[in-house]
Amino acid sequence: KLMASQSIWENESFYAPQDIIIVGGGLMGLWSAWELKKSAPSLRICIVERNEIPSGASTRNAGFACFGSPTELLHDAAVLGKEEMLKIVSMRFKGIEKIRAHFHDSVIDYDACGGYECINKNYSGWDSLDHDLNWLNESLKEIEGSPSLYTIVTEKIPSLGLRGFDCLIENKSEAGIHSGKLVMALTEKVRSAGIVIMNGFDVTRLEQKADEVTLYSANKTKLTCKRVLVCTNAFTSELIPSPMVQPARGQVIVSSPIPNLPLKGTFHFDQGYYYWRNLGNRILLGGARNSAFEAENTCSMEGSDFIREELESFLKAHINPSIAYTIEHHWSGIMGFTHDKKPFVGRVDQQIYAAIACNGMGVALTPLIAEQVAFEMLQNF
Repeated sequence: KLMASQSIWENESFYAPQDIIIVGGGLMGLWSAWELKKSAPSLRICIVERNEIPSGASTRNAGFACFGSPTELLHDAAVLGKEEMLKIVSMRFKGIEKIRAHFHDSVIDYDACGGYECINKNYSGWDSLDHDLNWLNESLKEIEGSPSLYTIVTEKIPSLGLRGFDCLIENKSEAGIHSGKLVMALTEKVRSAGIVIMNGFDVTRLEQKADEVTLYSANKTKLTCKRVLVCTNAFTSELIPSPMVQPARGQVIVSSPIPNLPLKGTFHFDQGYYYWRNLGNRILLGGARNSAFEAENTCSMEGSDFIREELESFLKAHINPSIAYTIEHHWSGIMGFTHDKKPFVGRVDQQIYAAIACNGMGVALTPLIAEQVAFEMLQNF
């Protein structure tokens, strides 16, 4: 039965049956749409996004083009094994390379400023740090190309305007990126390929029949297609009984402009639970969710005073006291995590697929995960 409010023109254009509908217009949905269309140009593909702009994590992150701080990778190697750790790093590294192959650095504000990890003597691997860094450098040589990716540069701490750290490790291959400009550029690329994007279509239910899936929206409209790809990350359980994806809220604060700010680069501390960078002449700082794990395992976008105060205290403790600033911005984004740090990619039902859970590395991982899910969907199309 046709909706009374829809014209025949609408039903034969915007609401026409599709081959594939992607739920979620963030980085995962956009890259997947691009890969599907590239491999099968005749497919009718539509992305539906419930918000005016995609706002889970894609445009609400900290703007890092990173593939892993040393202590995080050492931890992953210990928990997942060396092979799995290297697989994840390789995907992240290739993903960043792919972004730069598609978009000029100036379009996405790619800032090859380098990355750092700050470490203190209470780190459990402090005594074996030199040995472990040598092992990491040797292990990552084939992926990144440098024989000494991670180097100790502790003497740089004061000149960067930092204090209260015992060691500083540099990685010249990491960078900053403008998340909003990346999503805008990718959206434009996808639209120009003939993919329809419908904003404001809030999918509330999926209904499978023998040869089609119907998507019902909150405002009572519906769309039909042959296959659905769910790219809603931590919000996936609202639509399908998803593999365990744990929501994790990431909160960010940004300072006022600071004249002659000495800080330049992307920085990590405590296995990546704290991360900061210069945003022009401002300081952007995010993280601290490890100080309130349970409270931060939420899909609520509203930030908490507790985390904001933790971040402000961290900044005060580690920025040279001669640097004067106020906090001007605060926001939250929702990431998706799995217990084994592997994204979930694949079929969840007869005609429904999912590509979710980048474990806090969506910028770097989505371009590669999109290739995987597109290949799998087209194999079974």
